[in-house]
Amino acid sequence: MTGGEALVRALAAHGARMAFGIPGTHNLEIYRHLEPYGIRHVTPRHEQGAGYAADAYARVTGQPGIAVTTTGPALLNIAAAAGQAYSDSVPLLIVSPGMPLRHPRQPTGMLHEMRSQTQTLRGVAAFSHRVSTVEEIGAAVARAFTLFRTERPRPVHIEVPLDLLEDAERVGGVRLAPPSAERPPGAAPVREAAAALLAARRPALVLGGGAREAGAECRALAEELGAFVVTTANGKGIVDESHPLSLGVSLHSPSVQKALTNCDVVLAVGTELAESDLWSAPPSALGGTLIRVDVDPAQMYAAMPADVALVGDARDSLRALRKATAGQRLTSPATLSSAVAALRGERDAETAARDARWIPYLRAIRGVLDEDAVITSDSAQCCYYGAIPHLPVGPRGRYLHPTGFGTLGYALPAAIGAKSAYPGRQVVALSGDGGLQFTVQELATAAQLGLPLPVVVFDNGGYGEIRDEMNARGDTPTAVDLPRVDLPALCRAYGGGGTHAASPGALAEALARALKTPGPTVITVPEESTV
Repeated sequence: MTGGEALVRALAAHGARMAFGIPGTHNLEIYRHLEPYGIRHVTPRHEQGAGYAADAYARVTGQPGIAVTTTGPALLNIAAAAGQAYSDSVPLLIVSPGMPLRHPRQPTGMLHEMRSQTQTLRGVAAFSHRVSTVEEIGAAVARAFTLFRTERPRPVHIEVPLDLLEDAERVGGVRLAPPSAERPPGAAPVREAAAALLAARRPALVLGGGAREAGAECRALAEELGAFVVTTANGKGIVDESHPLSLGVSLHSPSVQKALTNCDVVLAVGTELAESDLWSAPPSALGGTLIRVDVDPAQMYAAMPADVALVGDARDSLRALRKATAGQRLTSPATLSSAVAALRGERDAETAARDARWIPYLRAIRGVLDEDAVITSDSAQCCYYGAIPHLPVGPRGRYLHPTGFGTLGYALPAAIGAKSAYPGRQVVALSGDGGLQFTVQELATAAQLGLPLPVVVFDNGGYGEIRDEMNARGDTPTAVDLPRVDLPALCRAYGGGGTHAASPGALAEALARALKTPGPTVITVPEESTV
């Protein structure tokens, strides 16, 4: 068995059914075996797009996303996507060839030669490993899936030297990672956390992406304890944002931060409580007692140190807490719902002037979409100021956003990855004109696949956020104004469709059509029409 077949066999044995990548001179032995082992393949137009698509595939399915690159520049192209997946704790497996074992590890002029691919990827991966035998390939894949199932999921890179890809060796059976197992927290911290929650009069829950699989437990615990719920962008929709106890994604709101500071207990589940979540340096404390639940022990002492640390799986931890606090209710539902509604009003008043331009359009989008629709977004004002706080999502839907690392160009290829995973679900991408053009070539990918994929673009003629920051500093805006591109026409050139929508009603009509039309449809909303 060649190294290429050993690699693909190991991926298939661990449940891989789809891969994203671009074939090249050095990875053909991998591609030769994908179809025979039942792995579908999507060919984006750039490896960064492959990384974002695999990232989104992982987020919506809960299974690791697989990306295949060739050597050198291809691996560098996917590095930004790996950095985003690292920041957002996404299980992304990147497999690539590497220089042959016989390579002298010094410049020889070989095609795509790098000093060290593994050293380069280690900055954006949990680990980057170069195998030294064909037999070792299966163990390396099993190690990656073990990490995905038992630790904080983050990207992994496996490099197979070129000669091993092509060489045939006798190999044993496939080595499989252990199945996911329960990871309950210790009994003592559960008792301590339960005692703090039962003594609390003003408890709150803060939910991050690590709480995604514990949505039912989060909602039940909030209702049982009378706690309001705030999420990060990665936690958006874990508890239905229309729930009376939900404040949605509002950890950045001054009024919500003040309310959290006034809580006597805050239970933070699966979140870094990072600057990118708070939009400011983390305060010294949230509430009187901070209980943190995380599978990563290091999180207990990062940003805001935990007073009570529950190291374990979010679902297992919350089930243990619910059992320990059973039968208690601290606040009447009506009283708490009224208080949360008032706080919601304070939160909205803070940004009403800034966000009003997008809200009618976001309501139009929500009115068209199904409850289980997947929305992907970019690092654009229309997304982090607009859609994240003002486009509600429930547990059946998903909202995918590049937080933390904050790459541009995520929305379109991520939508392709999500739609490839679930062809029967509605998927829509939201972006700005500047961000879309980082990966605009992926319109060709969506057209080739025939994916009904609306791409809603709020066009402000360039890099609006940076323009605003320059103005706020008193600087003359420089290098931020871009010539207007007819993006709908560009989409048509790629084989899709496109239109302009200068009103919420026009956007709703165009979106409804696009969801039923094979191929991508770019719908531009000129921002001057939203002011």
